[in-house]
Amino acid sequence: MELLPHTFYSRGAAQVARDLLGCYLVHDSPEAGRTMGRVVETEAYLSQGDPACHAARGMTRRNRVMFGPPGIAYIYFTYGMHYCFNVVTTGEGIPEAVLIRALEPLEGVDIMAARRGKTRLKELCSGPGKLVQAMGIKLEENESDLVSGPIRFYRDSASPEAKGPREIVATSRIGISSGEDLPLRFYIAGSPWISKR
Repeated sequence: MELLPHTFYSRGAAQVARDLLGCYLVHDSPEAGRTMGRVVETEAYLSQGDPACHAARGMTRRNRVMFGPPGIAYIYFTYGMHYCFNVVTTGEGIPEAVLIRALEPLEGVDIMAARRGKTRLKELCSGPGKLVQAMGIKLEENESDLVSGPIRFYRDSASPEAKGPREIVATSRIGISSGEDLPLRFYIAGSPWISKR
C-alpha cells in the first residue's frame, strides 16, 4: 500500500472527499494495536457558501484546526454523545475539511468489536461516531499529522481501484440543519457499509 502524501490533501475538500473513497484508514493504537478500514462514505465541508461548515462564522477555539495546514486530523465532540474524525484539506488559512462517515472493517475487527460492544460487522463503522469508537481514535489525536502520526491513509496502487471506485454517488449531507441541499456527501455505489441510504 502507498501512504497518501501531504499533497493529496492540498486540494479542495470536495475533490479530496471523492478521492478518499476506496482508500484505507489505518490507526495504530499503542494500547490495542492496529485497526484498518476501507473508506466508503465521506462528506465535504467548504470554506465558501457552506453554512454547515464549522468555520462558516470564523475561527473559534474548537475549529481553529481547520485553518491549519492540510493533512492533519480535526477531531471534535458533537451532540454531547460522540466524536467525529475529519481530514483538513485545501490550504493553510482556508478552512475546509472532509468528514469520514463510514468504513468497511478490514483489520483488527476483534478490537473494533470489543470497543463497540457489537459483533455484527455492519454495526462497527457505519457512521462517523461509530467508526471513531471502533478505530480507537482519541480527542488527543486532534491536529495530528496524517502522514507521520498514528492515523494515516493509504491507497493500494496495485488494485484496479487505485484511481478510485468506478461509481460514486453524490448526494446531500446527513444530520445538518443548514446547507443540507448541497451535494457534498459521497459514497461508493452499492456499498453495504455506508451509514444511511
